[in-house]
Amino acid sequence: MKAPLDYRKPRGRTLGIELIRAPRREGRGKRIGSLLFNFGGPGGSGVATLPSFAQDYEKLRRRYDLVSFDPRGVGRSEGVTCLSDRELDAYFAADWTPDTRAEEQRLFARQEKFAEGCRKKAGALLPHLTTENTARDMDLMRQVLGDRKLHYFGISYGTELGGVYAHLFPERVGRAVFDAVVDPSSTPDQGALGQSSGFQLALDNYLKSCTEHDRGCPVGDSPEEGRQRITDLLADLDAEPMPTDSGRKLTEALAEGGIAQALYAKDTWPLLSQGLQEALSDGDGSTLLLLGDALNGRNQDGTYSTLQSSLTAISCADNRQRYGERKIKDELPRFSEASPVFGPTSGWGLSSCHGWPVKGRWTSPPVGAKGSAPILLIGTTGDPATPYGGTRAMKRELGDDVGVEVTYRGEGHGAYDSRNACVRRTVDRYLLNGKVPEDGTDCR
Repeated sequence: MKAPLDYRKPRGRTLGIELIRAPRREGRGKRIGSLLFNFGGPGGSGVATLPSFAQDYEKLRRRYDLVSFDPRGVGRSEGVTCLSDRELDAYFAADWTPDTRAEEQRLFARQEKFAEGCRKKAGALLPHLTTENTARDMDLMRQVLGDRKLHYFGISYGTELGGVYAHLFPERVGRAVFDAVVDPSSTPDQGALGQSSGFQLALDNYLKSCTEHDRGCPVGDSPEEGRQRITDLLADLDAEPMPTDSGRKLTEALAEGGIAQALYAKDTWPLLSQGLQEALSDGDGSTLLLLGDALNGRNQDGTYSTLQSSLTAISCADNRQRYGERKIKDELPRFSEASPVFGPTSGWGLSSCHGWPVKGRWTSPPVGAKGSAPILLIGTTGDPATPYGGTRAMKRELGDDVGVEVTYRGEGHGAYDSRNACVRRTVDRYLLNGKVPEDGTDCR
């Protein structure tokens, strides 16, 4: 699909938006239309993700074509690249928890180099990679697909994108589901602090399960011991990276990223145990490195997807806030208190838009959607990346009689893909039959 680069100049330059579709299964009920997915990010490729998870949504093909896309600046939609693959290896492996003035200076210099690389390789695109423009792209998709209303399934960042769409086009919202709901009222520092707490909660839940139920749990006999052993491991890696079977070294940053990646779904907790066992007992960082690479979008052949570069480009196009050294150092105690494991890196991560060549669009995304059809908001109590409180905040910001809250009392990032029968049944009835659940529905 061709879309205007700048919607203020609809007859000007265009950019290509790549879409993918799984057509409705014939003979399985009257077709409703297309169901458009955004799986999160910002920076996630829907073109790559929909085939990987299509089986999870097979029931919805009874009445919908399943459609997803690479948002502008992502993947095949003129995806942003800022550094070479080799440079990205060094960037992600670097020290993101500086302990000295020299290390702090190197961190900000890395961010400046990253921003300059983005400017050189994608400068003309950068001002236009906003969530608002992607929401307008979605309305163009609705028209191209021939639908009177937009039926939508947004996950994680996709809930923010869906909220912005509902704000712009409330009368065009069809059946919509927001899963793993972002808090639209939070600023970047508040969001990062919430994520620190969320990942710490998920780690504590993993440690409780591991120490109580797994024979030979690699982190000891109690959650407290486990937290200490992981904290000590990261400190040791800060001083001396660990060898892996790939020849690359596991650094503190890559290990922390690997631990975080494994907390996105309860199904990957055994892989986290394996990685911690190897690192703590054998001095082998191979599995944690594999997990860290997945978080960063690194492929087995050493190439990178646009995931993290696109995430930064979209976030910095959206957010006006820029966090300098003094502001970050003032905030660090709160981050460390929220999570001794993830907090310091999250705090220093506020530097991601340092030196960015364009200004951001807003302080927080507008999602008020008076007059919209009901939108299902599904929050998971153990979600690490979009903490549970974001569901209530989205409901408040959408406005009266729009958000319908559903709680999944479980673990992981996203409830529908957890395969919980109650969540599946609730969402399927709504999308397939239009049955709006009772506000406050509780699934266990």
